[in-house]
Amino acid sequence: MVSRAEPSLSGRWWWSIDRVILSGLVALMVSGVVLLMAGGPPVAERLGLSTFHFVNRQAAYLFIAMTIFISVSFMTPRQVRRAALLIYVGSLAMVVATLYLGVEVKGARRWLTLGPLGSVQPSEFIKPAFVVLAAWAFSEGGRRPDLPGTWLAFLLLPATIAPLVLQPDFGQTMLVTLVWAGLFFVAGLHWFWVLGLGGAGAVGILIAYQLVPHVRARIERFMDKGSGDTFQIDTALESFAQGGWLGKGPGEGTVKRILPDAHTDFIFAVTAEEFGIVVCILLVMLFALIVLRSLSVAQKAEDPFIRLAVTGLALLFGIQASINMMVNLHMMPAKGMTLPFVSYGGSSLISLAIGTGFLLALTRKRPRAVDFGRFRN
Repeated sequence: MVSRAEPSLSGRWWWSIDRVILSGLVALMVSGVVLLMAGGPPVAERLGLSTFHFVNRQAAYLFIAMTIFISVSFMTPRQVRRAALLIYVGSLAMVVATLYLGVEVKGARRWLTLGPLGSVQPSEFIKPAFVVLAAWAFSEGGRRPDLPGTWLAFLLLPATIAPLVLQPDFGQTMLVTLVWAGLFFVAGLHWFWVLGLGGAGAVGILIAYQLVPHVRARIERFMDKGSGDTFQIDTALESFAQGGWLGKGPGEGTVKRILPDAHTDFIFAVTAEEFGIVVCILLVMLFALIVLRSLSVAQKAEDPFIRLAVTGLALLFGIQASINMMVNLHMMPAKGMTLPFVSYGGSSLISLAIGTGFLLALTRKRPRAVDFGRFRN
């Protein structure tokens, strides 16, 4: 145990960090590797790879992610803002580059090949940086009316989602827009604008349905199973039915062997088959603990930037997890969204490490500024 009197940087970090959030995130990271041992091997075998190919790669990515996660959590709020700006500019440039240089997969250009580093999905990195910058813009708009902070926050949204739509990546577009709308609401702007944004979002979905064939196909398959191929979601639901409350046991799943994307988008269904619905509920509770604790800390924050940024990062984390689990349960159309820290993916894991590192950095306890002026009177 580190002493409270320990003057070192690590000592100050340990006593200022929110240990509930930290414990929840570490538990989720460890659980992710364990659960991937159920979903990864069947996919690896189908692709002709070694049995634990995805597990070993995820463990290597997790080591890098943990290093980034801890390093970022040492930052001050000012350093978080500066880092977010650099990441946002670099990621946005890379997202635009995917439109011209990206690898096309299933009709979309979302990946860049960076030589020995392999493939990278830049849209993953833009999300936490966007949230921090939007929170800063909204907070400055409320604190200093002479600065166009609110207008900057308005401009950030189209600048971010326009290249995402062109890829196209409607899942990330929807996620970023929902989090931005949540920040908009928490910033205290008028209900008229909130309703207007909701209407604009509905119009956007309608336009995507009319103009983008694969969006139309996904929505129609969700509404009517007879309208197209529903093998993936039917297999995922079968995993829940086969697993029951307590599951078949580690390595005993059979449905997972024919489930596409069992190691990424549908790892929640694999978890249900092998470990049971009880473990799925515990996983949901772990996500809820992290999000609710973050929102509780955000509510008590005096600095508007910290309050908005922590709220936005918690929403980003929670909404992404909710979308993945709802898709697995056929509660919404497929989105291609990973389950945070559980699904396989290097870009996703490192992006989440940055976002949750920002979250820990901003929720650290800091001494209040003292107004010495009142003691002079």
